[in-house]
Amino acid sequence: MKKLVLGLLLFSVGMKAQKLSTDQANHLASLPLKCLQQEYPNKLNQLLWDATEIQSPVQLHPAFYGCFDWHSSVHGHWSLVYLLNHFPDIANKNEIIQKLKTNLSKENIQLEVAYFSKNHEKSFERTYGWNWLLKLQLELEISKEPFAKELAQNLKPLSDLIVQRYYEFLPKLLYPVRAGTHNNTAFGLTFAWDYAVYSNNKDFQNLITENAKRLFLSDENCPLNWEPSGTDFLSPCMEEIGIMSRVLPEKEFLSWLKKFNKSIFKKDFDWEVARVSDRTDGHLVHLDGLNFSRAWNFYHLIKLYPKHFSHLKSLAEKHLNFSLPSVVDGNYEGEHWLASFALRAFEEKN
Repeated sequence: MKKLVLGLLLFSVGMKAQKLSTDQANHLASLPLKCLQQEYPNKLNQLLWDATEIQSPVQLHPAFYGCFDWHSSVHGHWSLVYLLNHFPDIANKNEIIQKLKTNLSKENIQLEVAYFSKNHEKSFERTYGWNWLLKLQLELEISKEPFAKELAQNLKPLSDLIVQRYYEFLPKLLYPVRAGTHNNTAFGLTFAWDYAVYSNNKDFQNLITENAKRLFLSDENCPLNWEPSGTDFLSPCMEEIGIMSRVLPEKEFLSWLKKFNKSIFKKDFDWEVARVSDRTDGHLVHLDGLNFSRAWNFYHLIKLYPKHFSHLKSLAEKHLNFSLPSVVDGNYEGEHWLASFALRAFEEKN
């Protein structure tokens, strides 16, 4: 209870239009740090080919077994590397680095590669986990922390395999998935695009551009009033805007957006936040993530085209601030992943 109250205090004082404070960073770091090597409870998304594959989470995924599931573990690792990059004097720094080095060892990543290389696991974590893995790779590569270079090299074989998976999968995806959960196609391309740009991989950029345009360019009148669905943690409309804002040049993007959702250009544009009825329910608490998803896409638009979208700042703040007090040490249903979503919103905001 004391930790819950502390978390609420940290996020209820002075949050409006401010950068992430050191106290808030310390609190957000404490959540993935707590679960990074916590094996249970655990949700495996595994296809069992035979009895030999019945193994514990840490045996199956020695790098990414904590924080309830594989993808949450991956973006928990990203959260800690991101915070180390932006808060060099963060609390428990040595413990954070040691856990990262233990989990992301060369040997552990080789075993993750072996798992992904199974013929019957080619769709494992497609494309949500793939997307976050490439974001972790990018964060390690841009880090100036001495430990990060080695870990980036360790992770690279898995990241290279994930990139190859995109090449194999995207041409076969005839129709996009527009759900507000893990399979959302638009979100699954965003961090992949960012990594392709950072690594100057022109072929990968072309692959993402061609397929994003094929899947989304003809979309019109995205129904904002259909959001949220009951367990969304991604905004289908805003995530599609997010990827198209990356792959299209300004004039083409703005023209597309006016057809996709013209209302977002209006100075009085408003959107009610998503509300959670029970944060101990692992699916209902997804809606806090939806608020963060909308927020980071609003901030992204503001940064790209302030002339057109500066009016969205208060709306982004409303969504971020509404769910931020919920990122506390209390219910594992939310605490094992929501810190990453909050940090993603702050990354675009700052």
